[in-house]
Amino acid sequence: MSRKSNISVSVSDNVERALRQLKKKIEREGVMRDMKRIVYYEPPTQKRRKRLMRAVRQNWMRITALKSM
Repeated sequence: MSRKSNISVSVSDNVERALRQLKKKIEREGVMRDMKRIVYYEPPTQKRRKRLMRAVRQNWMRITALKSM
């Protein structure tokens, strides 16, 4: 069930910028979300509820984006 990901960031001379890039890449890849899901036990009912809430939120965002056009 574990998914391995290889994230690389080039560091030229600005370490702070490289850290920001790394954090953004980790967030986009969903590495932290996967780690949290693995570390803590989550009952199946909570998993279903989270998935449903995520779908509702995405639909809401899609609808509001279409209305603004």
